[in-house]
Amino acid sequence: MKKLLIIILLAGAFSTVNAGLPGHFAGGGYYGPRTTVVIGGYYSPFYPSFGYYGYPYYGAYRIPYQPSKLDQQIADIIHDYDQKIASVRMDENLPGKERRREIRELKAARDKEIDIAKREYYKK
Repeated sequence: MKKLLIIILLAGAFSTVNAGLPGHFAGGGYYGPRTTVVIGGYYSPFYPSFGYYGYPYYGAYRIPYQPSKLDQQIADIIHDYDQKIASVRMDENLPGKERRREIRELKAARDKEIDIAKREYYKK
């Protein structure tokens, strides 16, 4: 009986010690030690702004996207037509069928104007 009690106590002690070790097996997979980086008073367990040892991620050196003139022109066209479509939707004097017809016409005109802008941009 003493041997059984000693085996159970040792097994329990071993399992708690194993859970505290730097790398241990849990749930069928190996989990390495958790690393915490403290840089100048900044605590970051998941490294959102800094990589390992305080070096920034490579993404920090990327140049932000600069939209082309075509992108800006298309955005302006879409914005103008969105305003026109919104004003037609808010117009309570038009019946539903005419309102939907005008919205379809405005969307078709918007797409046509975007195509024309693309053609002119790529002709240059």
